[in-house]
Amino acid sequence: MTKPASASSATEAYRAARDEILHLRGDYQRAVDTFTWPELGSTFNWAVDWFDAIGRGNDKPALVLVEEDGSRASYSFDELVRRSDQVAAWLREQGVGKGDSVILMLGNQVELWEAMLAIMKLGAVIMPTTSAVGPEDLVDRMARGKARHAICNAADADKFAGITEEFTKIAVGDAEGWLRFQDAYDVTDPAVEHPGTAPDDRLLLYFTSGTTSRPKLVEHTQISYPVGHLSTLYWLGLQPGDVHLNISSPGWGKHAWSCFFAPWIAEATIFIYNYSRFDAAALMEQIDKESVTTFCAPPTVWRMLINADLSAGPWKLREVIGAGEPLNPEVIGKVEQAWGLTLRDGYGQTETTASVGNVPGEEVKPGSMGKVLPGVPVVLVDPVSNEKVSGEGEICIDLSGNPLSLMTGYQDDPERNAKAMAGGVYHSGDVATIDDDGYITFIGRTDDVFKASDYKVSPFELESVLIEHPAVAEAAVVPAPDEVRLAIPKAYIALAPGYSDDADTARDILKHARERLAPFQRVRRIEFYELPKTISGKIRRVELRQREEEIAGKPKEPTEWRDDDFPEIKG
Repeated sequence: MTKPASASSATEAYRAARDEILHLRGDYQRAVDTFTWPELGSTFNWAVDWFDAIGRGNDKPALVLVEEDGSRASYSFDELVRRSDQVAAWLREQGVGKGDSVILMLGNQVELWEAMLAIMKLGAVIMPTTSAVGPEDLVDRMARGKARHAICNAADADKFAGITEEFTKIAVGDAEGWLRFQDAYDVTDPAVEHPGTAPDDRLLLYFTSGTTSRPKLVEHTQISYPVGHLSTLYWLGLQPGDVHLNISSPGWGKHAWSCFFAPWIAEATIFIYNYSRFDAAALMEQIDKESVTTFCAPPTVWRMLINADLSAGPWKLREVIGAGEPLNPEVIGKVEQAWGLTLRDGYGQTETTASVGNVPGEEVKPGSMGKVLPGVPVVLVDPVSNEKVSGEGEICIDLSGNPLSLMTGYQDDPERNAKAMAGGVYHSGDVATIDDDGYITFIGRTDDVFKASDYKVSPFELESVLIEHPAVAEAAVVPAPDEVRLAIPKAYIALAPGYSDDADTARDILKHARERLAPFQRVRRIEFYELPKTISGKIRRVELRQREEEIAGKPKEPTEWRDDDFPEIKG
């Protein structure tokens, strides 16, 4: 592969920064004080300048895929270099060129990783897309992302039928009218030159999950994710030779965080266990069998795990991490009790890499997301005055502080961009507090925090108390309109297996919350309900708030219970 003259120096600078962040593990304050992003010169392409550089001739496993039926496939770094070269050369023959947007809608299969590397090697733009999207979503994504090519499994090809514009159709498997991805493996001499991509050239276009509004189209560059995820590496605590398992669906930013960039930056093995239905025992069996050392999963998975038998662990596990939504203290405590490992969480968005985190070697304060990560200029800002504050404020990133790990912006959306970048900071839309030791604690989305009896209520605090009750699998707290208090906290609850949505369960949950919450926080209504979620699994509280507005003043539902129903516990 031909490289620009600066390629080797870019690789050396990148490696030096990677080695520095590894060396600073366990010395958080020094990492924050001294770490700087690498200077990479005028051209950089992560797939060529990093992955190929560490991968050629490297027979260590880069990717291991285990299926539900027990079948297993392992691919070395060298194999993935060669296979992605084949795919890149073949895609180029099909017309994929530098700057082209490519919809990539695949599951956790080897073709996903090959295609991501190959698209990068051509200087094209990856549009990761979950296979859960429907035809209407694809029409919108193709149009807004100006996609000229699409790669999907043959089973999903029909979803693209409503797209009238011309685009290159590539399927894994056989689909009528679609090119066969497998033909790439027939390329015998895949000569792929360095695409000469500049650091600020586009690399990734991500659609956010849209918990409160229409999904935004996030643009990342050749360095914002590939280099910015050095912060994610530091948070996860990855080391060369680790076997890293992250439970995340392709198509979302977290999959790129922890199933692509961070592990391969560390020269670790990515391990994937594919299953159709979550089975805690089967997952733990694979963690043991594959000698997984670092494990990251969303709180939903951790909540299911702590209800299983954890006594056989922790096997070879060294780091356990939660991501996606804040971790409740009860979950952290149960994992530590069972495994002797501290479950750490952190914070970031599709728009950023990891920005805040509990890192290895630092004390974890239950309920806190941790501290600002090296290289990321996080500040808390008053949402009204836009001034930096201590105490409580919106989580923001200071645009004057070289925020390399931040997106360039929302594509073709100047109004949203102006709002997001107002006042010289990037506004996350999340509210948190910071204490004197620098620990940041999540309160909620700016849209989720509400007032009851003139007190500010954080849904997360109430939900953390509710899920301590054994009957509560998940909870979402929203304001219910009230003539006297303006609003009162109401909890929508998904029950744990074995519990009934009856008066006894409701009474016990309300009593549990009453005994553990301040009077102004008191949950005064609960409803047993199937929680609405985005296709990435996040609870859509906006739907529940809208529902409360619609049913205000109407007779209550049979599965709703109020403190008025139980005079013996009401105060």
